Amino acid sequence: MKKQLVVGVALLTLIGAGQAQTNPGTVIGLILKTETNPFFVKMKDGAQRTIATSQAKLLTAAGKSDDDNDSQVAAIQDMLARGAKTILITPADTQRIVPAIRAARAKGVQVIALDSTTDPKSAVDAIFATDNNKAGFLIGQYARTLMEGKKVSIAMLDLAPGLAVGIARHNGFLKGFGITSDSDPRIVCQQDTNGSRELAKSAMANCLKKNPNINVVYTINEPVAAGAYEAIQASGNPGRVAIFSVDGGCQGVRDVKAGKITATSQQYPLRMASLGIEAGLKYAISGIKATGYIDTGVNLVANKAVKGVESRNTAFGLENCWGK
Repeated sequence: MKKQLVVGVALLTLIGAGQAQTNPGTVIGLILKTETNPFFVKMKDGAQRTIATSQAKLLTAAGKSDDDNDSQVAAIQDMLARGAKTILITPADTQRIVPAIRAARAKGVQVIALDSTTDPKSAVDAIFATDNNKAGFLIGQYARTLMEGKKVSIAMLDLAPGLAVGIARHNGFLKGFGITSDSDPRIVCQQDTNGSRELAKSAMANCLKKNPNINVVYTINEPVAAGAYEAIQASGNPGRVAIFSVDGGCQGVRDVKAGKITATSQQYPLRMASLGIEAGLKYAISGIKATGYIDTGVNLVANKAVKGVESRNTAFGLENCWGK
């Protein structure tokens, strides 16, 4: 049985025994970016598990892609009409979603961002998320140390323009690697992938055509890492490129163990959703809203430890991973 990391008494007792007191009419909404990425599948699972301990009802919705703002706006409006008093959301577009969130809050609805912050952060009552800048920094720092003394050619497989989670991970990776600008000559290719495995495979193939000497690949998430790996294998030069990623899903950790991914930053979606549901139940009982930012944690998972960079092995990663 997997052992989930301890979050801390203060976070896990947002509700406590009071969950049983929840009015059966309490409605909490969960809006995901998609329901295809295992990360969001696990988040939904965490929400369902936690709400099952109460009498409250959970509504769920998701976009068609990581940047599908229109579906999320429609979901907010639908959940308001169905009586939701708390809405948990992983914002697809961190700016364009803000008017819909503000309209919900104006009606007394508590809105909590999960995984990604809004822009501005003050648009929501609270944020329960990974420190995405730190997640990027950890893999960047590891990559820099691992590649020390070697000539480096880097491909950046990003999310999409303007999305906060992608920007934070991208910038964190560069900072960890000691790079101050996207114009650094070590960065030889940048492509957007929308977090998609298939788009990543095409993007990586394009990068390799542009510069066959690429030996470091940053990827926004593990599905993108998998697509990049497939393209590298098809290029005829496998085993020469180090891939770095963020997620920490079970398949991703297995890929680290197998050497397909060099290192990944593991985050904890079940924890985000569970804390969000608990905050929703607390609001229903007490009228007290969650506030501020709660860092739900991140750990670097790698096969090989390198000097000066704290990391966990794949045994730890598999004990704390999510998905199949």
